[in-house]
Amino acid sequence: MDLEKQPSQPSQPPPPSQPQKQPAAPAMRASDADRDRIADILREALAEGRLDAEEHAERVDAVYRAKTLGELEPLVADLPAPGTHRQTAAAPRAYGYAPAGAAGEAGGQAEKLIAVFSSNTRGGRWRIGPRTTAFSLFGNIEIDLTEATFTQRLTTINATSIFGNVEVYVPENITLRGNGTGVLGNFEVVSLEAPDPEAPVVVLNGYSVLGNVEARPRRGKWIKDLLPGGLRKHLGH
Repeated sequence: MDLEKQPSQPSQPPPPSQPQKQPAAPAMRASDADRDRIADILREALAEGRLDAEEHAERVDAVYRAKTLGELEPLVADLPAPGTHRQTAAAPRAYGYAPAGAAGEAGGQAEKLIAVFSSNTRGGRWRIGPRTTAFSLFGNIEIDLTEATFTQRLTTINATSIFGNVEVYVPENITLRGNGTGVLGNFEVVSLEAPDPEAPVVVLNGYSVLGNVEARPRRGKWIKDLLPGGLRKHLGH
């Protein structure tokens, strides 16, 4: 019996080749300037009350541990850009704080105080910048702000003491906050809350190992600008 001829099937074209996936671009590394930019946003958020001292310390710690820009941006995703809610230039200001990054603030760089088997004292009439770093190893550091000129509202001091001592003294009529840890050592901040909402704010972040980090008001020391009924001269001038 003759076999019925089957109609020839048209040849199917080969499936289109799938485009090869390109390797993901490496994450952009963060620079010191990128970290400082994020730290400035966090500092302003603390001064405006958007972050408390503990939240600020946690985020700042994450800032300086971040390696890429992708790690930095989420830290300020819920905060406004710097200056968004500042007073306009035409509005009167109670204090003459210098704008961020103004001349005389060392370009926003932190001032460093180091004492290794020695002592280091900063005091008298001096202009304190937004950030100060203190490191004591078998040494003693004293930071006296009772006669300092505050060029900005928020001043952050990051102190580390290993078998040493870091002491910070402030006027009685400013705001003083702290956040830190002592490991077989001491971390102590006598908190203050200034009645004037425009008064300078000093935040001490500290870490002590078999040492001491502390901040307290110096009795009888006041910023005259903040005295009730006193003459308000511009700070920073």
